[in-house]
Amino acid sequence: MSLNTHKTTLGGVLITIGIVFGDIGTSPLYVFQAITGNGTDFSKDLIYGGLSAVIWTLIILATVKYIYFALNADNKGEGGIFALYALLKAKRIKWIIFPALIGCATLLADGFITPAISISSAVEGLNNIYPDLPVLPIVVGIIIALFSVQQFGTRAIGKAFGPVMFAWFLFLGYLGVVNISENPEVLKAFNPYYAYNLIVNVEGGFWVLGAVFLCTTGAEALYSDLGHCGKVNIRISWSMMSSLLVLNYLGQAALCLTPGFELEPKQTIFYAMVPNGMLPFAIGIATAATIIASQALITGVFTLMNEAIKLNLWTNLKVKYPTDHMGQIYIPLINWFLMAGCLVVIAIFRKSTAMEATYGLAITIDMVMTSILLGFLLLLKYPKMKILYVGIFSVFLAIEGVFLLSNLGKIVHGGWFTLVLAISFFTLLFLYYKARLLRKNITEYISMKNVIPLLEAVKADKNIQFEASNLVYPTRSNSPNKLDATVYFSLFKKRPRKAGVVWFLHLDILSDPWGVHYTVNEVIDKHCYYVNLQLGFKEEHRIEYMMRKIQCKMVEKGELTGESVFDCVKGEFEEADFKFIVINTRIAMDNKLTAFQSICVKAYRFVKATGLKPAEDFGLDKTNVMVEYIPITVAKQYNQELVEDWEDYSEKKSKVRLTRGENINPEMDK
Repeated sequence: MSLNTHKTTLGGVLITIGIVFGDIGTSPLYVFQAITGNGTDFSKDLIYGGLSAVIWTLIILATVKYIYFALNADNKGEGGIFALYALLKAKRIKWIIFPALIGCATLLADGFITPAISISSAVEGLNNIYPDLPVLPIVVGIIIALFSVQQFGTRAIGKAFGPVMFAWFLFLGYLGVVNISENPEVLKAFNPYYAYNLIVNVEGGFWVLGAVFLCTTGAEALYSDLGHCGKVNIRISWSMMSSLLVLNYLGQAALCLTPGFELEPKQTIFYAMVPNGMLPFAIGIATAATIIASQALITGVFTLMNEAIKLNLWTNLKVKYPTDHMGQIYIPLINWFLMAGCLVVIAIFRKSTAMEATYGLAITIDMVMTSILLGFLLLLKYPKMKILYVGIFSVFLAIEGVFLLSNLGKIVHGGWFTLVLAISFFTLLFLYYKARLLRKNITEYISMKNVIPLLEAVKADKNIQFEASNLVYPTRSNSPNKLDATVYFSLFKKRPRKAGVVWFLHLDILSDPWGVHYTVNEVIDKHCYYVNLQLGFKEEHRIEYMMRKIQCKMVEKGELTGESVFDCVKGEFEEADFKFIVINTRIAMDNKLTAFQSICVKAYRFVKATGLKPAEDFGLDKTNVMVEYIPITVAKQYNQELVEDWEDYSEKKSKVRLTRGENINPEMDK
């Protein structure tokens, strides 16, 4: 969306409601269903305790932790687990990589679960009207359609997100008020004693907290979507939406405490609140709300992976921009990967009630990681308030620790699936990170002052043949004063490369959608140039065409001759030849890797295989591209001793002279 959602306006608040609160706003569909054991236990202590725990979880974790503390810890306006990592990384604290990667892995695992459980819980409401209707094909169809439209962008439907979600929250509030009016005693649940009583005195009450925690899934979006909406809009909209959420939970509890209340077959507590005449509307708006919640999560995963790429925590992937708004991205590999994961979840668990056991565990771990990073950041930022922040975040961690322990009971009932996903993602992320650290052992860049003399020497050496009239090296160096060590190796360490003109090309992607700009820095007059090419994020990467155009403009200005270095074809063609050299690194064979380092290298290659190929990464046409593999040293090299066996060469020499008829008597030689 191209709208400026950071402005504190009614429109900004409305858009924020559509972007941020989808996941947490659809939790009423399944929270009390899970608390009551799929509608089998409506005991007073359980209902009051569960309701009280839900209310205070929303107050302490969602409101105090995220709305008050987290929103103040932004990284240039951006929020989320990687924003905290980036802030702490600048302080050179090594251990922070672990909670950052764990948080990322658990959020990716959640991306498999949320669309499946949210959409299933809404669509299953159709069984209240048509008991024998198979809803699974409908859920699968919606999932496939949702992921299929991502490639076209969500600008058109995105404008409707805010109004739809606002209508959904109003509907939640309305249902809550209607049912509270029938049993207003549920308001007593604001007393936290009932939550304490649930844990201490109710049999199995501690494990019920795993279901209670579902009410705050989606709270992470209150922070991670900071860059999309702005803190003021999030705070204003949450103050209204949280009240409507709590009203609905109060209403569900009031209904459960109604004397003689029981669920009909295939009915859920949420849909039992709805008057029969409003069921079609309720199912329709609930389905729309869950689709919006899923859309918000998909967009969040795209953003998360894009940040991981920028922080060098994942390989470069194909990133597309369906609209003119840079914040709205589409990553094809991640999109289809998530869709496949959601379909696997649906195939394994089939019903939303079965999926509840897989839900919550990953997000609890992510919240703990956020608390660790956020608390540590605040301690460093405000050292004089150390005691206060230690106390506050100890409370957060204690509460989240209790939720984490209660969620461990879900492992045998389906939580194993989420755990396997999260561990797998973390392992790949961590091994890739360690492999990147290994690679950093090499010299990244070399001063251009050391490069110039060798370029001039190669040019003057008549024994070296020309390789091309124009030799172009894409470089990651963002300055004309330094050059990639791998490019240096390619130019000089094997057979020196000689060309009429050597170009070092650096590519920058702008925050604007359109426009192509460039600057040329002279390294050696008429022989070597550094080009910084800046492209709008929606511009096609026609690099060879652009380089030829830059060369033509320099020829027109008399800065270059534009002729071929090969005499036999001079004057035969209008344009001189171009050759692009793309560097790909490989660990040298003489590196002595440990078993763990070998695993890291294999994981690194696997992850790299999922990303862009070097030529595609720089947007080059393959016809004039050569991919060169450069050996790098990342570990200790083998120190293998060689022992020369003694051999009497004089005896061999004598035999040779005898065969030639030569006199070998020294005295006779005299």
